[in-house]
Amino acid sequence: MSAVANVRAALARIEASDARVNAFTAVLAERALARAEVVDARDMGGPLAGLPFAVKNMFDLAGLPTLAGSRIERDAAPAARDAMLVRRLEAAGAVCVGALNMDEYAYGFTTENTHYGPTRNPHDLERLSGGSSGGSAAAVAAGQVSLALGSDTNGSIRVPASLCGVFGLKPTFGRLSRAGTYPFVASLDTLGPFARSVRGLAAAYDAMQGVDLDDPAQQRRPVEPTLSLLERGTEGLRIGVLGGWFRRMAQPAALQAVERMAASLGADRLVEWPEVDRARTAAFLITNAEGAALHLPDLKRRAHDFEPLSRDRFLAGALLPAAWVVQSQRVRHWFARQVAASFETVDVLLAPATPCTAPPIGTEWLEIDGTKLPARASMGLLTQPVSCIGLPVVTVPRWHTDPAAPHLPIGVQVIAAPWREDLALRVAFALESMAVTHAPVAAL
Repeated sequence: MSAVANVRAALARIEASDARVNAFTAVLAERALARAEVVDARDMGGPLAGLPFAVKNMFDLAGLPTLAGSRIERDAAPAARDAMLVRRLEAAGAVCVGALNMDEYAYGFTTENTHYGPTRNPHDLERLSGGSSGGSAAAVAAGQVSLALGSDTNGSIRVPASLCGVFGLKPTFGRLSRAGTYPFVASLDTLGPFARSVRGLAAAYDAMQGVDLDDPAQQRRPVEPTLSLLERGTEGLRIGVLGGWFRRMAQPAALQAVERMAASLGADRLVEWPEVDRARTAAFLITNAEGAALHLPDLKRRAHDFEPLSRDRFLAGALLPAAWVVQSQRVRHWFARQVAASFETVDVLLAPATPCTAPPIGTEWLEIDGTKLPARASMGLLTQPVSCIGLPVVTVPRWHTDPAAPHLPIGVQVIAAPWREDLALRVAFALESMAVTHAPVAAL
């Protein structure tokens, strides 16, 4: 198909389905068709040529205010140019068709946005899509686009990828440029793609690599292509399974998904990281404090314009004692050293991505490890300790693990050491090749 035909098909799918899914906050039909004509005229090649994609609305798109899921940012001036990663994807021939719904200022795991409405899970419209990149995962799962971009601070790529049954990549902290995106927690924020195949993830990741001096946190590392490495398989890789916290805080459906993938890979090493609960708490407090500091002026002047759920969290963060935040950073650095030691004996680790399959929209409580926990915060129980120390992760979906909801997917995290996205992608591709994982379009 031509790029124009691909884009027209995506726009038709969005028009037919988004009233039910609510993934998009802006559709850029005129821009997308004009760009597709350029791609066709130049006869651009490569795996992304003519591929429609969309971005979480915290990414700058020229001519639009960068909403970051909020009401307040509607008053901001339109972006002068696209975010760096959008420009890099379009330089590779992909075509941006719009902006996607999210939790306000990326502070949430559910995309139950009171300003723009909840994004619904395409596999069950009464259930959560996850967050904060819920619109990104849902748009891919619904077949509206082949590729989407999101952000991950504490799990905001991995949680919605798990609940919506798509592939997601959270790169190493500092790998991809964040220039031209609305920040949340500068010391934790990462950006990455969602796709319906591992090849799609790898192609997008390869196109987005490269040094960008506009992001001071980005590490100056050489581009390391991964698409050409996928078929190397898993021979010689030491693959383990995370136990301890990652077993206790997961329901049976999540554990069954990990066990099936571990068995397929011959993963027979059990690894336990120490003090995972403290690392998760450290991530929680760092997030709370940095996020609140960023929004303090608006909290003072326009508190009523925040979504109530995020406003209360930001206000709490503004009141945290400095000693708690400093101690959290100490715990974080200690935990990173312990985890680094574990990668001396394994190359890749498997763990559940979410404690459970997608709960119904509006769910307030979850039962985990015999304890009643708040649902919105607890969807990130298994992702926060991993992103707290910046590790790269590919989330792969598994189906039919929950007898009460066999139509719902749940994700498994494929975790590697820093800068080894290639290993996580190779393992994910092996699982896809064995048909242990796949990401079908939802039957809307």
